[in-house]
Order: sequence, then C-alpha cells, then structure tokens
Amino acid sequence: MDTPEGLAEAVARIAAGDDVIAVDTERASGHRYGQRAFLIQLRQHDVGTVLVDPEALADLEGLAAVLGEREWILHSATQDLPCLNERGLYPGRLFDTELAARILGMEKVGLAALTETLLGVELAKGFGAADWSKRPLPDDWLEYASLDVEYLEEMREILIDRLKQEGRWEWASAEFETLLDFRPKANPEPWRRTSGMHQVRDPRGREIVRQLWLARDEVARELDRAPHRVLNDTMIVAVAKQRPASEAEVRRVPGFRSVRRKEVWLRAVERAQQTPESELPGPAEQSGPPAPKNWKRKHPDAAQRLTDLKAATRVVADELGIPPEVLIPPAAVRALAWQPPAELSLDAVTDHLAASGARSWQIALVGQPLMEALQQPVA
Repeated sequence: MDTPEGLAEAVARIAAGDDVIAVDTERASGHRYGQRAFLIQLRQHDVGTVLVDPEALADLEGLAAVLGEREWILHSATQDLPCLNERGLYPGRLFDTELAARILGMEKVGLAALTETLLGVELAKGFGAADWSKRPLPDDWLEYASLDVEYLEEMREILIDRLKQEGRWEWASAEFETLLDFRPKANPEPWRRTSGMHQVRDPRGREIVRQLWLARDEVARELDRAPHRVLNDTMIVAVAKQRPASEAEVRRVPGFRSVRRKEVWLRAVERAQQTPESELPGPAEQSGPPAPKNWKRKHPDAAQRLTDLKAATRVVADELGIPPEVLIPPAAVRALAWQPPAELSLDAVTDHLAASGARSWQIALVGQPLMEALQQPVA
C-alpha cells in the first residue's frame, strides 16, 4: 500500500479483523541515515498480509489508531519498536516470539531457526541487509518481507501453550508489559562511540573526533546516507591521532587524499584546533560502575562479590534452563556487586534490584540466592 486510498482500504480490513496482528519492518540502516522503517509488514490470519510503504504516505494516523487497539506479535521487539514509534505507531499489547523462546530456554531463537523448530518451515534468506529504500521494491524482496510475518501468529500460539505448561506465562507477560515502554537509551555524546576511539587519548584529539563526527553527521543527514558511507570511523581516528596543526598536515594523513568533501573535514579540524583548552572534552564520564574488567585492580572486593553473584545467578539459571541475562539484567547484578546495601536483608536486596530495573518475577527467583552470596566473606 503506497497511496492514501490503498492505506484506507487496508486500515478498514485490519479494523474488521482479529485483535492480534503480526508486525515487522525493513530498514536501510547500512545505506540511509538513521533507522527509519522503509517497509512495514502486517498480517492477520483472517485478513492476510498487508505491506505498507511509509515513505510514500505522509499520514499514518488511521493505521496508528487501529494498531494501537491490538496486540502486536513481533520477533525481537526492541529492533522494530523504535522505527515504528518514529512513525507514530504504538502497540496496545505485545508478544515477542524471540523473548518467549528465550524464557523457555530454547537454544536457537532467531526467526528462521525458530520457525523451523516450531513449525518445520524453512524461511527464504538473502535480503535482510538489502537497501530497502530502493523503489520499486523487487517482487522477491516483497516475498521475503511477507514471510517474516507469515508464521508469527502460529508461533505465538505454540509458545503461549509451552509457557503456560511450564509455569512461565506470568514471567513472559511481565516482560512483554515492560517492552511497551521500551525506548532506546539516548546517548548525550554519541561521537564517543566512534570505532577506535580508545586509541585517542588526548583532549585535542578527542575534540578532532567530535568535530569530524558532528560534521559527518550533518552531511549524512542532508544526503540521507549512512554516516560510514560519508566518512568512515577509521579516517576520523587516523586524523585525530595525528593531531594535525595545519591544513597541510591534515592532507598528509594516510588515506585522506582519497576522501570526498575534503573542505568540510578540513573546516572541522580547524574548528577543533581553535577550541579553547578549557572547552576540550575530557575522558568519558562514568555513569554507574566502571567496566568489570577493571574491578580486580580498582575495587577487588567488588570484583569478588561480582564473581559470587554471577555464580549464584548461574545456578538458578541452569536449574531453569534459561540464559542468566534473561533471569536477571546483568546491569542489576553489577550494581549490586559494586555497592550492595549497607545492611543486608532480603528486603534491601529486593529494593536494590528493583531500582536497577529487575522485574518482580526475576527478584522472586534470585533475590534470596543473591543475598546469600553477598553474605559470603570476601577473601
């Protein structure tokens, strides 16, 4: 559907259809700027499959209204929800087939593997990383996209039965409820994620990275092109490591001669050179505990606690047959190890875990074992 009339027809069919709808998206993140959806796939068993071209449709309010009244079935919801939310689409309720499979302790939880395991169906492969901004979309791409939602409802029914049989339906329901509020964490300094950034250790070099990153982001946004296709991280770090003091020195950085838009990057480096010392960026500020790899040297007691807490978590996870990271958020375990409650009690540990994002069902399973692990003497 790529016309208002076609979309209106689809919305009417969806509104008259079932209360549950399978949803998926296709993006062009390696080709275009950002993570927006270039195709939205919808399927109801009593309606069929509808493919929506959001790039061709300025108004999705009608679709948003009808989808907001339904339960969405997604596979790996955190991958699709941000770009759907960007289009103004939010679920009324949610079921994540990947997360359900992980809670059940299934080993292979990718969509293709899960479809084959649960239904004996082998999905077509080959276009996941394609440039979905291309128009018109080839028929085989559309078929591939349609298959991504073809079997989600059947899988949902099987997974619900298994979750209820194993007494894990309440766990899954709590996780699905939490996903309704999922939003990617905003990064106030995204330039620090430049690949190879750890090689740049001085303030002026960091400022060069920052100015080049900001300039690249502006160009990429204007061109609607993936940033790495405008200027790759390797070149940004190479320039920053050289700390060039003049245009001539920038031009002598290996590989710089072959890049496009040289004047843009030269101006960015010049801005970095002119930034006052007092305004140069320092090392990244640490929010929360530092990386565990440094604990043994900086905080050996916390390192030992983390080892004990992970061991206690692993025992429970192995008994249930689920991954430890599903049983309890790793960040909650790290926070507990780094700074445990002053007075150890189950209530204090429970409050600490809840404040770190653990859900009630998770705390009920691991709260006591974690408290007991904290009570062990630190060597």
